[in-house]
Amino acid sequence: MLDLLIQNVSIVDGSGAPTALGCVGCRDGALVMNPPADTPAREVIDGRGLHVTPGVIDTHSHGDLPLGKAYNSLAKLSQGVTTHVGGQCGFSVFPVDPGRLAATQDNMAILTDEFPAEMGTFTSFSRYLAYAGGLPLPENIAFLMGHGSLRIAAMGFDNRPATPYELDHMKQMLEDALHSGVFGLSSGLIYIPGVYAPKEELTALCRILAKHDAVYATHIRDESDFVLQSLEEAIQMGRQTGCRVHVSHLKACGKKNHGLSEQMLDLIHRANAEGICVTADQYPYNAGMTHLNTCIPPAYFSRGVAGMVAHLKSPETRREIRSQMQQDGGGYENFYLSSGGWSGILVAAAENTPEAEGKTIAEYAEMVGADPFDVFFDILMQNNGVASAIYFHMDEQDVIRIMKDPYVVIGSDGIVKGRYIKTHPRAYGTFPRAIKAYALEKGIMSLEEIVHKMTGKSARILRLPKKGLLRDGMDADLALLDLNTLRDTADYVNPCALSQGIVATVVGGQIVYRDQALTGACPGRVIRAEQEGL
Repeated sequence: MLDLLIQNVSIVDGSGAPTALGCVGCRDGALVMNPPADTPAREVIDGRGLHVTPGVIDTHSHGDLPLGKAYNSLAKLSQGVTTHVGGQCGFSVFPVDPGRLAATQDNMAILTDEFPAEMGTFTSFSRYLAYAGGLPLPENIAFLMGHGSLRIAAMGFDNRPATPYELDHMKQMLEDALHSGVFGLSSGLIYIPGVYAPKEELTALCRILAKHDAVYATHIRDESDFVLQSLEEAIQMGRQTGCRVHVSHLKACGKKNHGLSEQMLDLIHRANAEGICVTADQYPYNAGMTHLNTCIPPAYFSRGVAGMVAHLKSPETRREIRSQMQQDGGGYENFYLSSGGWSGILVAAAENTPEAEGKTIAEYAEMVGADPFDVFFDILMQNNGVASAIYFHMDEQDVIRIMKDPYVVIGSDGIVKGRYIKTHPRAYGTFPRAIKAYALEKGIMSLEEIVHKMTGKSARILRLPKKGLLRDGMDADLALLDLNTLRDTADYVNPCALSQGIVATVVGGQIVYRDQALTGACPGRVIRAEQEGL
C-alpha cells in the first residue's frame, strides 16, 4: 500500500535528464518510482498536465529564527521548497553566551521581531537542537553556524583581533557544533562583528571545517568595488585550508562594476580546476535586501546597533557620516553609492515609520519635504536602527550569466518576519520566478537544467545523498507544478503574495501544502550532517 500516488505525470527528476511521463509513489517516507498499475494507494492524484520535481532545496535560507512559525513554512512550501539551510551570512541563533544574549539579539534583529524565550540556553548547537526538535516542522531544515554569532559569544562586538584564548574558544565551539551535526560555518563580512575579523581568524576556523569536510559559506567582504579581491579572499580560504567554499548570493553591485561577473566566474572556474571546491548560490532578482543601517560605515557600530543610533543624535556626527558615505573608496562596501544614491534604495520594512515603506528614500524625502540624508538618519533613529531596505544595484546580464554557470545554484536569501510584514519578494517568489522567467519565458536554460540547480545539484553541494533526485528509495520530498499557471506574484510593493501554479508540496510522503495553504501535517525534521554520513 502506497501512502500517495501521483499518476500520469511529467517527471523532471532533478538530474537534468529529459522529462518523462510516469508515476511517482510514496511509501513510509521514501519514493517508489513507476509502481505497478494495480498498486493500491491511500491517496491518488491524477497528474495529467502537471509536472513533478524533487522537493526544492533552498541553499540560502534565513528561515531558522522563525522556525516553527506557520508563516515561515508557508513562504517556503508555497514555492515547492521542502528543505532549507539556515544560519547564513554569519547569523545563527546559536551559540549564545548568556551574558551577551542582548548583543546577539541586537545583531539579529533584522531577521525577526521575536526571539525564542529559551534563547539564553542556546550555548551550543546541541543545546539548540533540544529546542528545535520540539517544534512543529512541515519542512526540513539544515544548519550552518554563524561566524558573527560565534564571535559575539566569544568576544562581543569588539573591533580587534581575537586573543589566543578567544580564538581557542571559537574553535572549540565550532568543533562541538560540527560533532553535533552543523553543515559548516557561514560568515557575513560586511556586517558587524564579521567585518572586524582578520583573515587569520577565518583561516583558523576554516582549518577545522576542512577536518570535518564541512563547508565555509561566505557573504564576502565586498560585493561592489572590491568584489574580485573579496572573492579571491574566499577562495584563498579553500586554498590554504582545504575546506569547501560556497559563496552566498553571488553578484556584482554598482553600475561601474556591472560586467564583472565574467571575471568573478573565471576565478571560480580556475579555483575548481586547481582542485579547490568553490560553488555559489544566487537569487533571480537585480535588487538585493539587507539592513538599512548597512549604509552607515562600520566604524560607528563598535558599540552595536544601539551605539550607532546614539551617534545619530549628534548633528556633527551626522555630517561626518554623510561626508564618508559620499566618498568613493571609503574602505567599506558603500551601499549608498553602489545603488546610485537615495533613488535606488527602497525602504522595505520599518515598523515605527510604516509611511516610509514601499518608497525610496528620495521619494519619501520629497513627500515629507526634508533632506534625504536627514530622512535616512531619522528613519534609523525612529526604528532603533532596525529597518530593512531593497538596494537596486545589479545588472540583469550579470544575473543571467551567473545563473547559467555550472557552479551556481539557486537560493532565496529570503527573510520572513511575519505573514504580511514587508520583505523582499524573493522570500515568496524565488523558485517559481526562476522557472517561469528564466526557463519558460526567456529560455536562458531548459526546465530540466533550472530544476537541477534547485534540487539535484544543490543536494550534491550540501552533501544530502537522500534528497534532490526522483529515484527509488530517495526521500519522498516532491513539488507538483502546473506550468501553465506557474508564476511568482510577489513584487517590491506587495512582496508577500503567494506564487501560483504550485499544486502541492510533499515532505516525507505527506502533503504539507495544497490549495495555497498549509495542510497542518508536520513530517519535517532537523537534518544533521553526521546523520547524512559526512
